[in-house]
Amino acid sequence: MKKLLSNFLMLVVILGCQEAQIYDVVITNAIIFDGTGNPPYPGAIVINSDTIAAIGDLNNFQGSVQIDAQGQAVSPGFINMLSWSTESLIIDGRSMGEIKQGVTLEVMGEGWSMGPQNPEMKARAEENMDEDSRYDIDWTTLGEYLASLENRGITPNVASFVGATTLRIHEVGFEDRAPTEEELSNMKALAQEAMEEGAMGIGSSLIYAPAFYASTEELIELCMVASEYGGMYITHMRSEGNKFLEAVDETITIDREANLPAEIYYLKAAGRKNWSKMDLAIERINDTRSNGIRITTDMYNYVAGATGLNASMPPCVQEGGYKAWSARLQDPKIRSQVREEMKQDADDWENLLAAAGSADNVLLV
Repeated sequence: MKKLLSNFLMLVVILGCQEAQIYDVVITNAIIFDGTGNPPYPGAIVINSDTIAAIGDLNNFQGSVQIDAQGQAVSPGFINMLSWSTESLIIDGRSMGEIKQGVTLEVMGEGWSMGPQNPEMKARAEENMDEDSRYDIDWTTLGEYLASLENRGITPNVASFVGATTLRIHEVGFEDRAPTEEELSNMKALAQEAMEEGAMGIGSSLIYAPAFYASTEELIELCMVASEYGGMYITHMRSEGNKFLEAVDETITIDREANLPAEIYYLKAAGRKNWSKMDLAIERINDTRSNGIRITTDMYNYVAGATGLNASMPPCVQEGGYKAWSARLQDPKIRSQVREEMKQDADDWENLLAAAGSADNVLLV
């Protein structure tokens, strides 16, 4: 026992004589928001490589990089769960526009994803590139796109859903019809490939053509593939306005039938006459959750939205893709008809111009 005690005391003395360890980064005098929901507290954060080595009331830690936060807030990185930096990260992988706002993870795939591609899709993407921001499409699948970002060198972490719209365009194109049995089988195979490459699940954006043309049954079939891999379904629902509650019900149906978690992008009731539906929607979602069906939502904390004019034009004029859409609008009769439809509230498609109340509430940018 005396020998053990002697050895222990020797160990203590030896350790006590060691030089203080130098860490990669030491942040002092921070107000720490640790992401748990607890109140912030003052302290220091010690980092080695990509790991937080210590956090809290720390003294005498030395770092190769010493940062005095001077009472500023320090928190885990923010998640942009609806990122459209799909192309800008290719042009400039630093992502300063988001990094300087604290975003360290960008999640892509709101209906459209950067893969899978076919030759026609690649040609169309190249044709639509701006002259001052062209890039090589050196990928075909979604996994190859994510690998391409990594190889090019990017600052943030990235993840992606596979877009239900992208799968539909790959097989059906921009036509307003159901996929054939073979086309649907191919879409499911592509979804499976994306899931095996690391996709988070299926993403949809159903107010836009050609996503608008997809049936609930088609979405269930795709989501059943994601379910097999532990994925989820995330959706910009078919309506956030006049058919808001029906769109919530559709999401719940897909969730239940495909047996996977569902997430509603930016839960909102668009258009003054629909504002009262928000409480009903939340009640419906809570009832669904209490019955064991996994559904969650997110929302943004401002009262404006930003999207394309396609969200204010009837889907019928958009069938066939942009070139067909643009060609139809050259016809004065069709243009006049579309203009009148844009002014009218509608139940069979999502007219965000009408939801805004009038064109006076719309800013063209």
